[in-house]
Amino acid sequence: MQRRAQRDDQQRAERATGRGGLNRVLAAALAVPVMVFAAACSSDSGSDSAPGDDAQDAAASAGGAESPSPTVQAAAYATLPDACKVLGKKTLTDLVPKGTSGKEGTSSDTESRNSCSWSSLDNNGVDGSQFRWLNVSLLRFDSDEAGGSGESQAQTYFAKQVKTAQTVSGAKNTKSEPVTGTGDQATVVRYDLKKKEGAFKQQTVVALVENVVVTLDYNGAGLAGEKTPSADTLTAAAKKAAKEVVDSVRSANGEGTGGSSGTSSTSPSPSKSSSKSSSATPSKTPKATASKTSSKSTSTSSSVKS
Repeated sequence: MQRRAQRDDQQRAERATGRGGLNRVLAAALAVPVMVFAAACSSDSGSDSAPGDDAQDAAASAGGAESPSPTVQAAAYATLPDACKVLGKKTLTDLVPKGTSGKEGTSSDTESRNSCSWSSLDNNGVDGSQFRWLNVSLLRFDSDEAGGSGESQAQTYFAKQVKTAQTVSGAKNTKSEPVTGTGDQATVVRYDLKKKEGAFKQQTVVALVENVVVTLDYNGAGLAGEKTPSADTLTAAAKKAAKEVVDSVRSANGEGTGGSSGTSSTSPSPSKSSSKSSSATPSKTPKATASKTSSKSTSTSSSVKS
């Protein structure tokens, strides 16, 4: 009986032990997902950003630190005067004494380019005639990112105009010299040109003032036996007229006095100040390159026709 009782007690103990072990196994199994869930929640609690956001934020910060790309400074001059009004009555009388009102050139944008020409034929009967032809061309360059500043574009065109005047086909005795006191830079080119109508003396003055190029052509000839005019006299007159045109360009942009009164201004060349540059307004001018503008600086044949 005693052995049976011992076996029964042992079986009950084993059964109790088994149930306890099972409970411990179940408790451990349930604890695993709870710990995993807690760990997951703990890892997300510090940030709401998705994977990769840190890299994007770093890139954005780097991009914001970059300085903006530089812009081209606005051109100094924003307008042009009427080419037919840049010379005073006295100057026109001296250069083209028998000339009538100027003939305006064709332009789709007179704020960017315009021109005017005058012709004079002083008929002395059997003694022949004195012919004079004058042309003024104005070209203004705007600043843009592709072409650069208006001033640099004008400088390039100025050099090209001088070169063109120096290489006219058929020209003889070509001479060039700088002209002082006329804009920022100026050059006069003079040469002789023989035509069936007579011997012509041609003077071309090219002047640079800020972002504007002035080209003044002046020629003369003695026709039908009349005496050929003095090249020195014609050159002196052309220089004086070119200075007056430059003064008119400055006046049109609020600087100095213009040459419409027939007197030249002694105002110094304007400085390229930032305040003046900021007042310049964009223009409709096409990209200002020499290839887009046909100058009349060497149109001697046209002058003869006139």
